[in-house]
Formats: sequence, C-alpha cells, structure tokens
Amino acid sequence: MGHMDISPTTPSLWIKIILGAVLVTFTCFYAWEFWSQKAPSIPHPHYLVFSGSDEPITPLPLAPPDLDQRKVVLGRKLFNELKLSHDNTIACASCHQLNRGGVDSRKYSLGIYGQLGSINAPTVYNSGYNFRQFWNGRAATLEQQIDGPVNNPVEMGSSWSEVISKLQKDPSYSIKFSSIYSDGITAENIENAIATFERSLITPNSRFDKFLRGDSKAITSKEFFGYQLFKSYGCISCHQGINIGGNLYEKLGIMLPYFKENGHLVVADMGRYVITKNIEDMHVFKVPGLRNIALTGPYLHDGSAPTLEDVVKIMGKYQLGLDLTNEDISEIVAFLRTLTGEYDGKPL
Repeated sequence: MGHMDISPTTPSLWIKIILGAVLVTFTCFYAWEFWSQKAPSIPHPHYLVFSGSDEPITPLPLAPPDLDQRKVVLGRKLFNELKLSHDNTIACASCHQLNRGGVDSRKYSLGIYGQLGSINAPTVYNSGYNFRQFWNGRAATLEQQIDGPVNNPVEMGSSWSEVISKLQKDPSYSIKFSSIYSDGITAENIENAIATFERSLITPNSRFDKFLRGDSKAITSKEFFGYQLFKSYGCISCHQGINIGGNLYEKLGIMLPYFKENGHLVVADMGRYVITKNIEDMHVFKVPGLRNIALTGPYLHDGSAPTLEDVVKIMGKYQLGLDLTNEDISEIVAFLRTLTGEYDGKPL
C-alpha cells in the first residue's frame, strides 16, 4: 500500500518519449535556421530573384528623345509666354509648373480674369507618352492639345490670329521662327515648337526605374511589398507600360457608382461621352500616368482626393471593389512615392 506498480516496460517508454521530443526540437530548430536565411520574414528586395524585363512597367529611357533642339528652345520660351493669352496673364506654365511636378497643385486651375476651370490640370511631364491628351481624350496629339487652352474662353481666351499678331511684333520671335520654319510664325509652327518642348519633358531614373534596371537596393522592403499589392490587387491592369498609365480609357466607378455617391454631376464628369455621345462612354476617362504621382495632387479629374492615401482608398473601393486596410494603403503609397524621377539630371 502506498507504492505505485511500475511495469518493466515503463522506462523504455519514457526514453522513447524523450528521444522523440529531442528529435522534434532539433528538426524545428534547423528548419527555422534554414528558412530564416532563405526567406526572411521581411526580406529586402535584394534577397529576391527579380527580372525587371518581365515586369508590366517599363523604365523610361535614360537619354532624352532625339529632338530638334532649336524647336525645344523656342518651345520652352513659348511655353512660358504670357502673350498666348488674351490679357497677357496666363501661359502654359501657369497651370503646368515644372517646379511642382508639372501641375499647379490646385483642384481647378485659374484662367484669364481669375476664371476657375472645371477639371484638374494633368501633369505635362512625360505627356509625350500618353496615347491621347486631355482627360476625355479629345486631342490625339500634343499639338492638338495646345489648340484647346489658347481658344478656351475660360483658360487663355485668345485666338491664333491674336497670338500671331502679338508674336510678330516681337523681332526676336520673327528671327527665331524664320530660322526654323520656312513659313515663319503660324499657328501650326507655334503648336509644333511647344509640343516639341513638351516631348523633352521626360523624368527618368526614378528609384523604381533603377530597381527595374537591376538595382535591388533602390527601393525598400515596404515599397517592394507595395508594388506586389499594386499588382495582385489589379491596379496594374490600368497602370502599366512606360508611363504607368496614359495608354487606355477606363470608367471611373467600375465596381461601385462613384458619381452617384459623390455629389452633383457636371459636364466634366461625363468623360468621353461629351465627345462620342455614346452612353457607354459616360464617366470614361483616359487613365492618368502615375509617374511623379507624389508631386501632382490633388488627384482625379475632379481634384477631389487631396492625398495619395485618399486616392488609393478611392481606387480600391470604386475600381477594385476592395476595402483596403490602412497597412495596404500605406504600402501601396510607399511604392507610388518611388515613381518620382529626375528632370535635366536633377530630382524633381
């Protein structure tokens, strides 16, 4: 009484249990050591096998386009020329400020006599890579785009006859035009010079471009994960290629009715419908390129999204049908901030 009956087999059973526990411990330890080296829980991109050539985004060329530099110089002068407006107060550079990402950072731009426009001014940087110009795509070329603001009564409020008359009174313009164009100062030549300058406004060598070219340390882990989310959630379906957009049309409000939930409908909200009168084009816009996006707020055609966080959340909801978490938004925004490039060899 008071003694436990221990069978002869009990010690061997305990030995097996102990040996098994030791084996499991060592197995887990070495497995953890192996995988922690092969795949860190928060890997820097340089741990990863990555081929930029297989990616849906293409880096901008490091060398500027082969352009007639005489036209570039003349176009730059005209881009900043107030005489293009009726009251000599507005130039192309008024709404497309090169020191502010190619925009004016306003919801709507101001035209002559302080008139307020009805749509957010897109960036002029890398605009030569867009397949169409304007939010509704009504201009096929940069030359055609220039015709719009000059003749718009709310923007420059002028006419080509008035602009040409002003420029002809300036001897320096007469000399410059005649040295480049056989027919001197014409509307077509003014458009051509400005458009040539605008085609020179490329911004290569962003940190993400460097990453695509093989510099795995150009971006951080968070930025890399943001890019993976950008792809896996479907943002990449509209924002890809050399300009990370600017090469197709898309409806704003694919998954949910953006305009039904966001106030009174105005003409600018109609998108391509204004041009085509096809009901299927209602609320369809040219997808904007995302290069230098961190500098070009406020966002969307209506300038309703003040920050990158705001516009990513809106896109997730209305375009993808996703309720993105704050962490997702933070990582995607971190990626978007890697898209800021350089102009004339200097960071924007």
